[in-house]
Amino acid sequence: MNHALTAAAAGFGTGLSLIVAIGAQNAFVLRQGVRRDAVLAVVGICALSDALLIALGVGGVGAVVVAWPGAVRAVGLIGGAFLLCYGALAARRVLRPGTGLRAEGEAVGSRRRAILTCLAMTWLNPHVYLDTVFLLGSLAADCGPLRWTFGLGAALASLCWFAALGFGARLLGRFLARPTAWRVLDGLVAVTMLALGAMLLAGS
Repeated sequence: MNHALTAAAAGFGTGLSLIVAIGAQNAFVLRQGVRRDAVLAVVGICALSDALLIALGVGGVGAVVVAWPGAVRAVGLIGGAFLLCYGALAARRVLRPGTGLRAEGEAVGSRRRAILTCLAMTWLNPHVYLDTVFLLGSLAADCGPLRWTFGLGAALASLCWFAALGFGARLLGRFLARPTAWRVLDGLVAVTMLALGAMLLAGS
């Protein structure tokens, strides 16, 4: 039971760190939440899409690892290097902050347009596949028989984040519009990604 909770917590923390680092999708969800425009549909699409991609990563990468044990080392090396680069980019954003996340200034659009835009931002974003399918899949494979518990934690993190961002946008909008807030978030992302990357490389 303790091992399962640890795996779920690791998946939750890793998934949350990766989701927070994706700016375009977060900006869109935040804008929809601030304008109260198709919030439930947008949050549902983002969370369900992430859950599906995470399941594909956990199942696909896990199957490869089982069929080819040498993939553990290869995935660990590639995933570790990717995490270190990811962490370095987040650390760079801490040192060179942007202008914050602006959610105001756009008119409310149609529900159909919001859904199509959300689908495009989710499924046409290459970083989503790197994060959810490859990266989370490789980290889940390292958990062995508990990889699906790890994936469940990551999927739960996605649901919590998008629900908080969409339905709590009225409260989060002003906070996330400040560059300082994103510096703090990027700092947490950088620490998490660098630590995980170092652990993966050391384990490989």
